This record gives sequence, C-alpha cells and structure tokens, in this order.
Amino acid sequence: MDKATILGIITGVFLLGWAMAEGGDWQIFWNPASLAITLGGTFAAILISYPMHRLLSMMKVLKNAFFKRKKDPAEVINMMVGFAEKARKEGLLALEEEANEVDDDFTKQGIQLVVDGTDPELVKGILDTELTYLEERHRAGAGIFQTMGNLAPSFGMIGTLIGLIKMLQHLDDPDAIGPGLAVALLTTFYGALIANLIFLPIAGKLRYYSSEEILEKEIIMEGVLSIQAGDNPRVVQEKLKAFLPPTERHNVGKKKETDMFDEGVAG
Repeated sequence: MDKATILGIITGVFLLGWAMAEGGDWQIFWNPASLAITLGGTFAAILISYPMHRLLSMMKVLKNAFFKRKKDPAEVINMMVGFAEKARKEGLLALEEEANEVDDDFTKQGIQLVVDGTDPELVKGILDTELTYLEERHRAGAGIFQTMGNLAPSFGMIGTLIGLIKMLQHLDDPDAIGPGLAVALLTTFYGALIANLIFLPIAGKLRYYSSEEILEKEIIMEGVLSIQAGDNPRVVQEKLKAFLPPTERHNVGKKKETDMFDEGVAG
C-alpha cells in the first residue's frame, strides 16, 4: 500500500475540515445540488471523452495509486547480472528455466527470444514495441484523472453561474442575496477541492509509477541485449548501473533478488 497517497488524502481532508468548521457552522459548506453539478458534470463529460471499456478499467488504474508496490531498480540489475553469469557458465539455453520462474512477462519474453536465437535487432524491436504500448496504456490511465482534474473546476464555475442566475431573480430581497451567493460559490469550491486534492494528485502519482516501471523495463531490455551479445557479467552490471543515479548505485550487487515484479500501472 502506498502510505503517502493515503496520508496525503487524510491530511488534506482533516485540515480542510478543521478550517471549515473553525469559528462557524461547517454545514454551510454542504450543498447536494452544487455537488451534483460538479461531480455529475465531470463524470458526464468523461463519458463523452472516453470509450466505455477504458472507463471500466478506471478502478483498476485507481487501485495502482493506492496499492502499487515500489520496486528497487538495483534488484532488477542484480537479477539481470545473475542471468548473465548463468549464461556465461552454462550457455543461453540454461536461462529458459530460470526465466520462467520470474513473475514478469516482459523478462520472460526477452529471455525466451534470446534462447530461441532471435536476431538482436528483432529482439530490440519487439521489446521496444512492448515498451511503447505499455507507456501508452499508462498515459491513457493517468490521462483520465488528468482530464477529470481539468473538468471539475470548469463545472464548478458552471454551477456558480447557475447559482448567480437564480440569485439575480431575487435582487428585490437583499436578505436573500448573501446566502444565495454563498451557495453559488460552493460549486467553484467543490470543483477546485476535488480537482486539486483527488484527481490531479492521482494523475501525478500514476505518471510517477509509470516512469518507474518504464525505467525497469529499459534496464531489463538492455540487460537482455547485453546477455545476447555475450558481454561479461561485470560489463552487464556496469551498463545497467548507468540507468541509476549515483546515490543508488551502491545497492547494486548487495541485495538478493526478491519478489520484484507486479502487474503494470495501467494494464
């Protein structure tokens, strides 16, 4: 579970709730009609913007923002160096059995292509294509929440305009103007709150996880190509360490391979 996501939402809700309740009645911030305009309009626009099958996968994508396990790129490098050592000692065919024990289809695919004697350029092309479409799926998943974050404030403003129009009908009653204006502004408040506390941060978290997974796949692809080229395991390690910032390179070679691989952020 991603503790930062949970902590951020709880902290935001608590502090905003405390601020709204401080020195007044928090119930003035509750208006079902305003909330319906903001959320209803946002979801209606999303239905227009995306095909249904993509929206049905949204819950799976959302889950990744809360439960995505962080992986250590150093462990990915250690695994690929282990494959290189085995290939150097026992030959490429010896990698097939070990690759089948890894819980990651991208690694299995790369090693199997090498074991089958596929041309290196073709191996690189196939893995590049996999990376391209993986990144596209991730972008689409984060894009849904980005779009919702962009739409929510707009529908909040639309709700405010609706409220102002209604308020103008009662200009002859000064006592009704203040409360009417407060209700009108609530939709803008809801739109800004939902967009900036929920939708946009989730989109950002999904993009971050996507960049991490793409980096891991790039490390794996470079490792597969190096193994196929017959590079010394030490050379493989140095090649792959170049993907990491200097502060993280000391972990390479120190950690044992663990259960590193999960399903991707968006598919």
